[in-house]
Amino acid sequence: MSTDSLAQLYSRAAGYRASDFTANSWAEFAARRDAAGRLLDQEGDQGDTRTAAQAGLQAATDGLVMVRGLKTLVADYAARRPGDYSDKSWAPFAKALTTATAVAADPSATNSDVAAVKTALVTAAAELEPLATGTFETITNDTFWNDTSGNPIYSQGGGVFKFGDTYYWYGVHYTGAEYYRANPTKAYSGDVSFVSIPVYTSKDLVHWTFANNVATRSTALANGATLGQAGWVGRLGVSYNETTGKYVLVVQVYLPSLGGDGNGVLFLRGDSPTDNFDYGYYQNQIVNSPTTGTGDQTVFTDDDGHDYVIFSNRSGRARSFVSKLRDSDSLRAEPAVQIGYNASGREGNAMFKLDGKYYQATSDLHGWNSSVAHVIESTSSNIQGTYSSEYTMAGTEMDYSHVTQTGFFVTVKGTVQTTVIFAGDRWSDFAWNGIGYNQWMPVTKPGSRPQMSSVSQWEFNAVTGEWRVGPQNNYVLNPDFQADRVTVSTLTGWANTGGTVTNVSPGANGSRFALQLGSGSAGVRQQITIPAGTYTLSAYAKTAGTISGAEVSVTDAAGATRTLSIPSSSGWTRRELAGISLAAGTATVTIRTGGGTLTIDGLGLVKTSGGTPSTCYEAETAPAVCQGTIDSNYSGYSGTGFCNGSNAVGAYAQFTANASAAGTATMAIRFANGTTSARPVNLVVNGSTVTTLSFEPTGAWSTWATKTVSVPLISGANTIRLDPTTATGTPNVDYLDVTTS
Repeated sequence: MSTDSLAQLYSRAAGYRASDFTANSWAEFAARRDAAGRLLDQEGDQGDTRTAAQAGLQAATDGLVMVRGLKTLVADYAARRPGDYSDKSWAPFAKALTTATAVAADPSATNSDVAAVKTALVTAAAELEPLATGTFETITNDTFWNDTSGNPIYSQGGGVFKFGDTYYWYGVHYTGAEYYRANPTKAYSGDVSFVSIPVYTSKDLVHWTFANNVATRSTALANGATLGQAGWVGRLGVSYNETTGKYVLVVQVYLPSLGGDGNGVLFLRGDSPTDNFDYGYYQNQIVNSPTTGTGDQTVFTDDDGHDYVIFSNRSGRARSFVSKLRDSDSLRAEPAVQIGYNASGREGNAMFKLDGKYYQATSDLHGWNSSVAHVIESTSSNIQGTYSSEYTMAGTEMDYSHVTQTGFFVTVKGTVQTTVIFAGDRWSDFAWNGIGYNQWMPVTKPGSRPQMSSVSQWEFNAVTGEWRVGPQNNYVLNPDFQADRVTVSTLTGWANTGGTVTNVSPGANGSRFALQLGSGSAGVRQQITIPAGTYTLSAYAKTAGTISGAEVSVTDAAGATRTLSIPSSSGWTRRELAGISLAAGTATVTIRTGGGTLTIDGLGLVKTSGGTPSTCYEAETAPAVCQGTIDSNYSGYSGTGFCNGSNAVGAYAQFTANASAAGTATMAIRFANGTTSARPVNLVVNGSTVTTLSFEPTGAWSTWATKTVSVPLISGANTIRLDPTTATGTPNVDYLDVTTS
């Protein structure tokens, strides 16, 4: 072995700190390191002595037992308080924390000891049941996002992973992202210079705190290389390996000095989710892929804890694969299984699981631009089994996935419902297609297939999993006309009604496109679904030539039309029509001109007030009647308690709901059924049975669900009774929420 090899090993070892390791393993290491240092200070050829010194130092280095990450986790979880969680979930967590604390301080702990208590602690933390029902927090798209310190969030091509009770968001920071944010009026298509891989943490998926740059340009790799020498770094994910207790970051890289043609998958390791990650392995090609490297890739963690790389082959990207990360250390991608094929190629490969099915979503293969989401779904319970033919995810057609391509998915299993977040990547700095990089939209499954809701603003409760449309949501789809990546004569989401239609550059805010009609009579229209309420209709507009009949109008489901007239203006001018009342249902937005040229951008239809009122009636609050007891022993309820009905036929829960006028109302009944059998009840309204409802098992008494039904109400007070038809009685009933027309 050469002197240089010993010197290199000693140089790396010199940076280690005693506090990061167990005392016993450090003692042997420190002795070997000091001996190597003294030997390196000597002159002359020591031959076999150097060889023995290097072997001894290498063995001592390999024998180090790191507790840095365990100490970080213990310090974090020590801040949790028992009063915030259910007793049932706190007990195993407290036990795991006590054990982990002891192992972190044990001088003779082994690597397997550390990994075992790490895994037990992370698992127990993930199963903590908050007593609070959470709050709705606002997610606003079409903006540049900041962290909790007010600094820009730079995170592209990454993913959000939940370790314990905390979400961790990893992505790549490119210099081009800085430039575009400072001046979003042009593309920076050539600048993908790597800066770092930051990680942010959050409990609610809305407020993100910067934690660390887990990898930087100076991160050391194999063969003397650093990450800053890579020609490309991107498309990454993180897994936790239960065997080693390490967090493994799997990232696509191009760096010829690592071996082969330089296209491959790089594995970096950290001792905690926010650690400084170091080199683990480089894999030039995944077995069964026809090419080296990957096309696009993400990491998916299944319910059983197994981790997978979801990817396409690099050249052509026609084939979609699932490759399992090996269980022993997550530092290799095992032979891949092909699950999909499209000759046109697909990119943005990402996966989520919902209702027991696996869904892979991809985007069109055309660079940094937006696309519908193409989906294939598993036809069995095997992630590497057979998949369906490809279809388009509903809700992504009208504005090409809210002007994004598939980035990654986050599945939130709340106490009330499961919601999947479609985390769309808007590579604005490279495609010049709008403001903001990260556009997140909710995905639910109203029927047999998942559906994305393209909302510009929405509110999300990470505890319950519930979401609702935000107060500043723009109901118009593709309102900035950015979805199309090239000049077209029919814009995505809009139907031509006649005349000359195109998209022109730049838009009102300097972004890539705006809609242009004319010259002469021309128009477009779009149909959307809206709730009843009072709205503001607005747009930026400019005209040329002799303008006539230029207008933006909205016609509601009742046939009423509200029109915003556009006067002549040579420069961009904001026009607005406020206080317009619109009925619920399908509305048609029309833009037209009878003469001249009309250019429109930044179209908005925002609900400002009114609409359908909703009233919540708590089961524990008079005049509600509970034939049983009002209890509070299970978490997750609203108000001060819930109705625990007696186990008997006819042991009802009853509410009195008021309606300002006779008509049909929508009622949402929040309930929990911790048994394994459904509980049927008659729904009795004002003395008459209108339907029979079946309240299915929710999995636990602390897991709440909502049953929705439409019923006729009279003007004034209405008696609504849940009357059980079997001796099991009603489920536990939390409240009745009534929406009247």
